[in-house]
Amino acid sequence: MSDYKIGEFEEIVMYTVGILHGNAYGVTIKDEIENRVNRKVSIGALQVTLRRLEKKGLLSSDQGETEDSRRGRPKLFFSLTATGKNVLVNIRENRNQLWDALPKVVIDLR
Repeated sequence: MSDYKIGEFEEIVMYTVGILHGNAYGVTIKDEIENRVNRKVSIGALQVTLRRLEKKGLLSSDQGETEDSRRGRPKLFFSLTATGKNVLVNIRENRNQLWDALPKVVIDLR
């Protein structure tokens, strides 16, 4: 099991950064989460989470080019670090093990 403990929203953010590979910045991450998970996301909560994941070493960020439409401010693009990728793999393995351990009667939808 991974030494990194992350919450559900952190996990969703990390998956989304991976999905948007190369185009993951605040607005695209927010929109992707809202569209895929049908969950409203405040940009403030997202920014705090991105910084927290970066501080944990699970994400890294790089500044893009400055843009006139953003009053000369650059976009900040996020990507998964090697550690972040390993954490997601561990989470998936753990969830799969738990799922596989469920008796069929528990998940039978009939």
